[in-house]
Amino acid sequence: MSRLVAFAAIQGGYNIVSKVEGKLQKALATYNADTKVGFPNTAYYLPVIYSLLGIKVETLEDMKKPLAFARGLLPPHVKGSHHLPYLGPLLDAGMAALFAFEIEEALRYLEQPDFYLHSEEIDEAAGKIWLGAADDTVFRKRGVEFVDGSAPGFAAIVGAAPTPEIAKMIVEEYQKRSLYIFLAANQNGTTVAQQLLEAGVQIGWNTRIVPFGPDISSAIFALGFANRAAMAFGGIKPGDYRKMLLYNKNRIFAFVNALGDVNAEWAAAAAGCVNWGFPTLADTDIPEILPTGICTYEHVVANVKHEDMVQKSVEVRGLKVTVSKIDIPCAFGPAYEGERVRGADLYCQCGGGKTQCTELVKMAEMNEIEDGKVTVVGPDMKDIKAGGTFPLGIYVQVAGREFQTDFEPILERQIHHLINYIQGIMHIGQRDISWIRVSKAAIEKGFSLKDIGVVLHAKFHQDFQKIVDKVQVTLFTNKEDVDKLTARARAEYKMRDERVEKMTDEDVEIYYSCTLCQSFAPTHVCTVSPERTGLCGAYNWMDCKASFEINPTGPNQPIQKGECIDPKLGQWKGVNEFVKKASRGAIDHYNFYSLVVDPMTTCGCCECIAATLPTCNGVMTVHRDYSGETPCGMKFTTLAGVMGGGAQSPGFVGHSKYNITQRKFIVGDGGLLRMVWMPKSLKEEIRDRLIKRGTEMGYPNLIDMIADETVGTTEEEILPFLQKVGHPALSMPPIIGG
Repeated sequence: MSRLVAFAAIQGGYNIVSKVEGKLQKALATYNADTKVGFPNTAYYLPVIYSLLGIKVETLEDMKKPLAFARGLLPPHVKGSHHLPYLGPLLDAGMAALFAFEIEEALRYLEQPDFYLHSEEIDEAAGKIWLGAADDTVFRKRGVEFVDGSAPGFAAIVGAAPTPEIAKMIVEEYQKRSLYIFLAANQNGTTVAQQLLEAGVQIGWNTRIVPFGPDISSAIFALGFANRAAMAFGGIKPGDYRKMLLYNKNRIFAFVNALGDVNAEWAAAAAGCVNWGFPTLADTDIPEILPTGICTYEHVVANVKHEDMVQKSVEVRGLKVTVSKIDIPCAFGPAYEGERVRGADLYCQCGGGKTQCTELVKMAEMNEIEDGKVTVVGPDMKDIKAGGTFPLGIYVQVAGREFQTDFEPILERQIHHLINYIQGIMHIGQRDISWIRVSKAAIEKGFSLKDIGVVLHAKFHQDFQKIVDKVQVTLFTNKEDVDKLTARARAEYKMRDERVEKMTDEDVEIYYSCTLCQSFAPTHVCTVSPERTGLCGAYNWMDCKASFEINPTGPNQPIQKGECIDPKLGQWKGVNEFVKKASRGAIDHYNFYSLVVDPMTTCGCCECIAATLPTCNGVMTVHRDYSGETPCGMKFTTLAGVMGGGAQSPGFVGHSKYNITQRKFIVGDGGLLRMVWMPKSLKEEIRDRLIKRGTEMGYPNLIDMIADETVGTTEEEILPFLQKVGHPALSMPPIIGG
């Protein structure tokens, strides 16, 4: 099978492959053939090559085979080509260029190990702005946003705009639409990333503006991110190139913006992106690339005006996005959630240990409040000196014919995100330990405390219109008022927590589904009960109940649990029937309380993954923020790749951090007393709950009996420690076959 492409793309592909072949030969002459290569801390090898060809590139020698594939993909009239017909849609010079790009970037990691930063944020002070390939910790954290819809897609921008102001305008328009922006390549030595810094825009994963690298080859990191999402969350198997490409076309809404003159290498990259269903829009002429059968829309659009670039890109790709227009002086949207307000940018702050900052949402009667009323009781921003601190109490009263007190904490948790969505405002924490920092730039635009109330009123109406009829916000800044609100709030928090913690699975006849992640993992069905929170950590039973009330056709549907089939393992007839239907027959039953016998399905969104450790007669768990080795022989990223994507994997199960200390946690296998290893950082994060639960089980020092990486990362290393401390798992029946 052959494919007609523009001469520029053909020539570009040929040039790129030849150049990289030369670089590989030079590397082989410098290093041993078995020298390790790859992108740091990722379980996906070179992800584009691995996902499409199934080839694990781990050494310099391994690079030869995909380069041979790349050479074979070049059109027949290019000297040296050899076709592999079974590859079907991969037969074009663009795909050849992309394989070569990935090898080129892996060689850069080998030869220039400090070229890319290994973090989520740039180090502008040190002049280091290129982030390179996202490691799996960053990928898992950010990939979830493509699952839950908070990030509808991404724009890959290559080159540079005519001016920093134009670059800022384009990028901020994408931010308002909640898209990620991936940056690569330069135009005459200048990049959009550098232009944004010049225009005072924060860049990095935290603001969804990701500077991958200064060369066109670094654009491969964007495609690698998309393919990793398909493997991690969608269950697409490495080497199944057709499903991989169609999955990206149908589920990863992305496109390329080419700013500046399009040379042969850029044309080749554009030709390659068409295979993913990712169109290219350029502000200049671009060589025409004939349709490939993958795109059903315009695949190349040239001469797009800068002011039309964002809207045209969204239209061509068919993206459904919502731009929140709220009457405040600052821009607003999820893209600003990760923005930092650093010392040099800070105007004033509250909370964070310096003053008290408390948030409380309470239900009110319809006649008690006035919709849209926002009151600041005490000094506002204009009364606070630069560099100052102040106490703050945010009191939101909500009334609605269908509003219930159960919904109060649901809306209260939204305050964190919504304040963070204001450009120039940083919010950390929840409840009575919140911390808000306000930037000088926000003050210069006219930001006031009243704007927080305007945002909460607008978004509560917008996001919860079924249950919300009236919203009134009062902001207290006098210490005595804040202290009074804080005392009331703490009593409310205590009452809520005790109510949820006292609920058991036996108390209710209805559980709730969560199929939010089916957009990426079609066979995954999460069932949430009072004693088994959602594995992503974002939903408990009360949240799902509220979600269903708010959105009856949404992802959280009631499940009549029905006849109990196995009380120890946690299996119900009604749940099985629902799961079979919701997974389209892929899964016909699972157990809530076991990781050994038919456990729940797991998707890539899980906070933690538990695994059996037979030698230690126990289990371990690892959270996604831990990037080291574990006693089961796999890092979190490898575990997620093996059993994510909606798979049911006996011996492994995904779960939330909170679930570890819930009473029903793997109780079918012996419960929490089976826990023999977890990362130290996770132990510290849930320390109080671990001590409380251990005490309930007769082991108040259980936390000190659980090994961590300071003891060892293999079963052989941790077993002597477990024997020394007398861990209860060692005296329990065999975990396998017991």
